[in-house]
Amino acid sequence: MPELILDSLQRRMAAMHSLWHQAVGSMGSEHVNHFEREGVLPIAFSLFHYVNMEDLNLLVITGSPMIWHQDWQDRVQMAIADHGKQRTVEEMVDQRIGDYGAFTQYMEAVSARTEAVLDELDPAELTRVVVPRPFPTVVASTYSARVAGPEGITVLDGLECWLYQHGLRHMGEIELARGLVGLGGMTS
Repeated sequence: MPELILDSLQRRMAAMHSLWHQAVGSMGSEHVNHFEREGVLPIAFSLFHYVNMEDLNLLVITGSPMIWHQDWQDRVQMAIADHGKQRTVEEMVDQRIGDYGAFTQYMEAVSARTEAVLDELDPAELTRVVVPRPFPTVVASTYSARVAGPEGITVLDGLECWLYQHGLRHMGEIELARGLVGLGGMTS
């Protein structure tokens, strides 16, 4: 059964990444950096937030270093060099991507890394606990804490919540925001 679960997750992550690549490929910096109005985050927020969190969460799951480092920051030129997880909408409303092509390269590198990790993952690893109970404050109020079993958040919980479900959530935001910038949705 773990092999079936991993196979399903591998296919779902690849499909989700393909949606992200389609979205990014059909938008320009004028779309992702569009300011609608106060209280409405630009597409740039959802893009960077999710991709940077995917990168960070692979560090938590695998222990391998993040791809994001100062060189990427210098290339991508985020207006706010933070994924924004611990910040308010008011603090992140000014998020912008300076070099959209460089951001696309970063996103492609993170997607490739995730898919490579999943391809190499031993199905027995799915039950390994990566965040044991009691949860730290930063984790205690998250969706993954609600999903976690009695021992804590497992590799499978992290992959499902932090990568797959989180990615789909932000893709939904991006699809909705595409309408605000004159683009259509991508799925039915």
